[in-house]
Amino acid sequence: MRLLIFVLALVLLLFQYDLWFGKNGYVDYKETQEQIEIHKAENTKLSQRNQVIAAEIKDLRDGVNAIQERARLQYEMIKPNETFYRITKEHK
Repeated sequence: MRLLIFVLALVLLLFQYDLWFGKNGYVDYKETQEQIEIHKAENTKLSQRNQVIAAEIKDLRDGVNAIQERARLQYEMIKPNETFYRITKEHK
C-alpha cells in the first residue's frame, strides 16, 4: 500500500513539474503574457503615429494652406510682398 501511495505521489509531482516548468507551462505562459504587453504598447505607439501621419496627409491633399504653412516653417519661403515673422521661445 505504501508503494502505491509513493508511486501516486511521484506521478503527481511529475504532473506538477510539467504544469509549472514543462513545455507550455506556467513559466512559458507568463513570458508570453509579458511579450504580448510589450507588443501592445508598441502597437499603440505606432497607431498614434499613423493617425498623425494620416491627418497630415489629409491636410496636404485637401488644402493649400497646409502646404503653404509647411513651406514657410520648414523652408522659410514667403510670398512676394509678404513679411514673415518667426517668434521663438527663449531658451533658459
